[in-house]
Amino acid sequence: MKTKIAIFASGNGTNAEEIIMHFKNHKTIAVSLILSNNSGAYVLKRAENHKIPHFAFDRNMFYKEKIVDEVLKLNAIDFVVLAGFMWLIPERFVKKFNKKMVNIHPALLPKYGGKGMYGNFVHEAVVKNKEKESGITIHWVNEAYDEGNIIFQATCKIEPSDTPEAVANKVHKLEYEHYPKIIEQVILHGR
Repeated sequence: MKTKIAIFASGNGTNAEEIIMHFKNHKTIAVSLILSNNSGAYVLKRAENHKIPHFAFDRNMFYKEKIVDEVLKLNAIDFVVLAGFMWLIPERFVKKFNKKMVNIHPALLPKYGGKGMYGNFVHEAVVKNKEKESGITIHWVNEAYDEGNIIFQATCKIEPSDTPEAVANKVHKLEYEHYPKIIEQVILHGR
């Protein structure tokens, strides 16, 4: 029986696409569901293109009505991947998916993490502070933004002439290269 992954994403879904492709013909792991808190997010179109069930929800459905819980249960989801999902995860999800829910952050935590630190806000801060390197952090999800135990980090060099966009490009390459592989390792070996 395959381990079923649900991916939560809020936007374009480039990381989700890399994960989908990585597990497309995998013997024991499958991306089985895509969820988004943005009904206009392109990640839902990506799900459609790959014939993966998808579901869009609002704040009430997620935090109060627990409809998302039911969708996960109906799809028999075993593991949750956050890929550009911007909402804080409720404690009930953290408990249910303890050591079965990961997130990726576009910086080397604990630097540049927390509420409001996502996407270009992170890269702008890295450039503004003249950091010599940045990278990605893959971590377990807990009840606070970007504070779960770190599973993996990869770095990239930042040149003095790099713009936030240049840093973003370097970080995206690391995300695409490492996130699917680390998800696979965690699922198969419980790292």
